[in-house]
Amino acid sequence: MTVTYEEALQKYEPVFGLETHVELGTRTKMFCGCPTAFGAEPNTQVCPVCLGLPGSLPVVNQRAIEFAIRIGLALNCSIASWCRFARKNYFYPDMPKNFQISQYDEPLCTDGYLDVLTGGETVRVGIERVHLEEDTGKSLHVGGATGRIQGAEYSLVDYNRSGIPLVEIVTKPVPGTGYLAPEVARAYVTELRDVLRTLGVSDVRMEEGSMRCDVNTSIAARGSGAWGTRTETKNVNSLRSVERAVRSEISRQAGVLDAGERVVQETRHFHEDTGVTTSGRSKEEAQDYRYFPEPDLVPVAPADEWVSSIRASLPELPSARRARLISAWSLSELEFESLRNAGALDVVEATVAVGASPADARKWWLGELARKANDDGIEVSALPITPSDVARIAALVKAGTLNDRLAREVIDGVLWGEGTPDEVVEKRGLAVVSDDSALIAAVDEAIAAHPDVAEKVRGGKVAAAGALVGAVMKATRGQADAPRVRELILERLS
Repeated sequence: MTVTYEEALQKYEPVFGLETHVELGTRTKMFCGCPTAFGAEPNTQVCPVCLGLPGSLPVVNQRAIEFAIRIGLALNCSIASWCRFARKNYFYPDMPKNFQISQYDEPLCTDGYLDVLTGGETVRVGIERVHLEEDTGKSLHVGGATGRIQGAEYSLVDYNRSGIPLVEIVTKPVPGTGYLAPEVARAYVTELRDVLRTLGVSDVRMEEGSMRCDVNTSIAARGSGAWGTRTETKNVNSLRSVERAVRSEISRQAGVLDAGERVVQETRHFHEDTGVTTSGRSKEEAQDYRYFPEPDLVPVAPADEWVSSIRASLPELPSARRARLISAWSLSELEFESLRNAGALDVVEATVAVGASPADARKWWLGELARKANDDGIEVSALPITPSDVARIAALVKAGTLNDRLAREVIDGVLWGEGTPDEVVEKRGLAVVSDDSALIAAVDEAIAAHPDVAEKVRGGKVAAAGALVGAVMKATRGQADAPRVRELILERLS
């Protein structure tokens, strides 16, 4: 039975939660010295420890502990003065030890929150815990149509990823968001990604799997005060897919309940092509993993002085930066979001820092430069033009040396490697013509070539002067000072 999202929300209230796995940007793995670089040949970045060979012993990566504490502090968590690792027992072909070293009842960071902005309103998402663990390997299913194990001819396993430091950030259930539930879920992951990138703890490349989400969703009848049975959609790896997965599960579960059936607690897979989820396996409970303390590792006890020094080293976080820039640049929330969504926030701020006005910096980066980046299929910050170049172009326009059309030509020259803005202006001869003697000659030619228009202007139809201005601009290849041209036309015809 199919139920639309709108129909589902008329009868049911959703609750969602997110478990976000983030590969930390350490040089070596969580419990050994193997490198963590992405894209190496399969099974070349492994050793007895991360392969789980008998007799090998793990050693904790201190840098990974530091990164986890940075994340916990940024998410307003309490940092444990004493915690320890545990063995999480389950069998996957891509997990060489048949258990995962993780944290269970004694995580490193607990009870925090992250505020996110959605639809002009701030929603506080509670953070249950931030804990450390090791990543698994990666299975590759060959020969099937979908890349999944069903229908595959055979499977291969790459253990390069096995043992990479992994932080799991688990939210508390998020009720009360109603129709905005999918948007709030996406906004949370977006804000979290920005926080992690700002902290410098991960490259958070969702397309490479260094940040991925498990999306928990449930619904219950409106006004019941109860929470429904949740499902867990595994390994969702894009912001758009997080939103679509929540929306899809709300609609699917509503259809199940409307048909008089019950929602089954299970893991599910999200399909990018169709936007729907399909059943995976029944969801285990904590006792199914047979947790017990990891006997080969000593407890972790971060000293208060160390935690304090990490706190003091935290950079300005995205929420504080947003508030500062909105105030300093007189932006609306929507204008700020446009900057962030375009990936232009850093370059605009850098352009302002070297002398451009916020309005000019936004104008060029979000206009001409964003268009060129989109044409090239790259981020605007990846264009071969610097904030200093853009600030100089804005200054030349402000001084009257360039107009907007000429400025776009200068941008082209800089992007094509012709030099600095001033060098491009000189090489191409692009400066605005403002010398009256040269302009008067061009004005007289335009008047002579368009006597009917000139007569209208003489008769009082001043608006007709625009056609003459256009003729002069065309004759001077757009380099004339248009306001001065208009003044001269009106003087000559008065």
